Amino acid sequence: MSNEQRVRYNEYSAYLKNKYGEKVYKLPVNLPGTCPNRDGTLGTGGCIFCDEEGAGFECLPSSMDIPRQLEQNKAFFRKRFNARRFFAYFQAFTNTYCDLETFRQNVLAAAAVPDILGISISTRPDCISDAYLDFLKSIKEEKGLDINIELGLQTVNYHTLQRINRGHSLAEFIDAVLRTEKRSIDTVVHLILNLPWDNETDAIESAKVCSVLGVDYVKLHSLYIVKDTLLGQMYKKGEFEVISLDEYIDRVVLFLEYLDPRIVIQRLVGKGPQGSLYFCNWATSWWKIRRRIEEVMAERDTWQGKKFNYTNGAAFRTTSQPE
Repeated sequence: MSNEQRVRYNEYSAYLKNKYGEKVYKLPVNLPGTCPNRDGTLGTGGCIFCDEEGAGFECLPSSMDIPRQLEQNKAFFRKRFNARRFFAYFQAFTNTYCDLETFRQNVLAAAAVPDILGISISTRPDCISDAYLDFLKSIKEEKGLDINIELGLQTVNYHTLQRINRGHSLAEFIDAVLRTEKRSIDTVVHLILNLPWDNETDAIESAKVCSVLGVDYVKLHSLYIVKDTLLGQMYKKGEFEVISLDEYIDRVVLFLEYLDPRIVIQRLVGKGPQGSLYFCNWATSWWKIRRRIEEVMAERDTWQGKKFNYTNGAAFRTTSQPE
């Protein structure tokens, strides 16, 4: 295979098209909500980078009911992309941080909408339990839906998790992944590779942890800094500097090199909210950053999983060792 022909990473859009035979689109669902790191259960104020919208800046108003949100978003995607099949994506805040009956009704409302073939639920690692997972397993089996849980981890560096006021440690993430996988529900891991207190070693270790846990998808996001957040205040005071775009690209490439090639990459870089920002994507379009990552991988002739060689007793280097 020539350098130009090599598939550099396991891209989500290609994976979906191969699995379903056509493009599939996510329809965001926005619910009134909070998280235990905001309401006083674990803390107040949320993560130091989180704004009041809780990552729901591209969503319709949370006052709209779920079927109406899905139908309105579906109409948009049909008109713009001629889309026909969709995932319902419970995106903003912590969507399992409610009583079980409310959670059941929310999921069932989405499952009843025509042309929905799967449901993606964004939550925290410390806000998913056996009862919720058992319900999702039953819905998957009864309705033939693809279900995945998107876990916001951000980093495997537990010191950084404390500094960003995440409210959970690495252990809760591992627990959530193992419980979810036990029920054959897919896992998506959300990571930020350029948090101020992380380095390249943390990017590599994030890839290794995701790989050995057998997660199904990863979703990368560069850090954006919103005004009127604690992180924004720290940035304005000069308490940290954001790494350069070239350094971010290096971290993404390193991450991919150490990542199990089976894992699907949902995103290499994200979009930030419009408006009150100190920093977002080095004032560069997200698609230009993605294209540059792909170009760098080609220039270096590297690919996802190139350095995935650290499992199953990697210290054994002789053929005499049992497999």
